[in-house]
Amino acid sequence: MLRELIVGIDPDVDKNGVAVYQKSTKDLQLSALSFFQLFEYLKSNKENIREVIVEASWLINKSNFHCENKGARVASKIGSKTGSNHEVGRKIIEMCEYIGIKVIGVRPLKKRWKGPDGKITHEEFKQITGYSKSTNQEKRDAGLLVWGY
Repeated sequence: MLRELIVGIDPDVDKNGVAVYQKSTKDLQLSALSFFQLFEYLKSNKENIREVIVEASWLINKSNFHCENKGARVASKIGSKTGSNHEVGRKIIEMCEYIGIKVIGVRPLKKRWKGPDGKITHEEFKQITGYSKSTNQEKRDAGLLVWGY
């Protein structure tokens, strides 16, 4: 098999959203994998993967996690979780480089959808991709990274 799989990853501390897109068949598979499940997947499929695209939200120069009406504790928690997710993303890029897979980090896509905070809804994702199985936000975000590649 030629290297025809494009893998999109939305990093998360618990489960990473993972999309695998095969351009020739337009087949899209979505899953949620832990860090080490992702490592095993990438390592065992390395010969079939053309490129990995990681959502690199740390490329956005936003450092204020304050919410005027929520207080310092909430802001601290948001900042901590965001920083943890950023580090997971950096480690995924390092992992791909270690395994020998071409990898790029990209800024998150613009939030212009109908869901909360401009996120894409399941219905919008289904309409664009035809993917009708169950999804969560991480899977949809990963799918958007590779769809139509």
